[in-house]
Amino acid sequence: MAMNKCVNSPFRPIELSIAPVGMKSLVKMKRSILRPRVVIMATKEPVIDGLTDEMNDIAIRNLDFAPSRRLVRSVFAEVQQQLDHCLFKMAPPGIRTEEWYEINSKDQEIFCKSWLPGPDVQLKGALCFCHGYGDTCTFFFEGVAKQIAASGYAVYAIDHPGFGLSEGLHGYVYSFEDIVDNVIEQFTIIKGRPEIRGLPHFLLGQSMGGAVAIKALLKEPQQWDGLVLVAPMCKIAEDVMPPAPIANALIMLAKVLPKAKLVPQQDLAELAFRDLNKRKLAIHFQASYNVICYNDQTRLRTAVELLNATKDIESQLDKINSPLLILHGAADKITDPKISEFLYEKASSEDKTLKLYKDGYHCILEGEPDEIIFTVIQDIITWLDSQCSVHKESLQVAKCSES
Repeated sequence: MAMNKCVNSPFRPIELSIAPVGMKSLVKMKRSILRPRVVIMATKEPVIDGLTDEMNDIAIRNLDFAPSRRLVRSVFAEVQQQLDHCLFKMAPPGIRTEEWYEINSKDQEIFCKSWLPGPDVQLKGALCFCHGYGDTCTFFFEGVAKQIAASGYAVYAIDHPGFGLSEGLHGYVYSFEDIVDNVIEQFTIIKGRPEIRGLPHFLLGQSMGGAVAIKALLKEPQQWDGLVLVAPMCKIAEDVMPPAPIANALIMLAKVLPKAKLVPQQDLAELAFRDLNKRKLAIHFQASYNVICYNDQTRLRTAVELLNATKDIESQLDKINSPLLILHGAADKITDPKISEFLYEKASSEDKTLKLYKDGYHCILEGEPDEIIFTVIQDIITWLDSQCSVHKESLQVAKCSES
């Protein structure tokens, strides 16, 4: 499935054959009274035009585990930056980057990356990014991070366990809470870096990463100075949700076949990318060049964990009280913009802003016309600037009170 690398939604129409039996038989799956047919296909990857045979051989490697993903990324990193997309072609110069790994509390190697402006630019604050389902912080977000860093911000990101360059079975989410706890753990370390001590810290989440960011904020509300959400996965749009009987069956199946994969029936490119040229890029090039993203069928337990996470988040939206910026394509059919409106209304934040982009699809940071993409990025920067001004004024007031 070419598109879930950027679509960041694990849910899409599926075809799953299950014998017509009653609930008692469903409970006794292990005794084969119910015989589910979960199709796991091995498809031949297409040859990527313009690459050597050696690079094509590397591109089709099994990416279940991190060492293979890291090798593939090292081969394709330079090629990716030459793609015909505004985020690559118009990246500002002079941005300092750093990549490293941290060992988390579960003994997993977690990939981390930073983007900082030139040394002569005074930092205003720090922005920490949570990527979406199947994605990585090393593809499209590279261009987004460089734009924000050029405006005076230190930008940091990690790949979630099981995604991108971090350790873990590719595309497998055993526990959504583990993903959230890892974000808290890694960004706590990052916030202790000397270049950003004493500066305001903001959390940015896109799609599934929005759900991660919300839950991280709810667990530690005093640790962040503001939250930015881009098409947050607070609820999955009905159009891409499996029917209730299928969803119930998947929950049962996930208990015995947690790592098995679903079979998507259709590509979601048309729902994610509004700009036709970028849609073609996503279909024909992203699937090839964004090689470390998870583009296979969704694993059963992963789907169940994400469904449960959205239900939990939906019930806690009123507990969000930090400064809040929500950005959503008004025509998004993957993560429902009505839920962003509901989040805006329900959140207890005194300082909250909702921006809906007319006719915008799901990937407003990657798949819209160039001017819309840069408008969204500038809206983020403008909001960050305003929050940093508030933070600076608060510090000045506090100093005056002490004196």
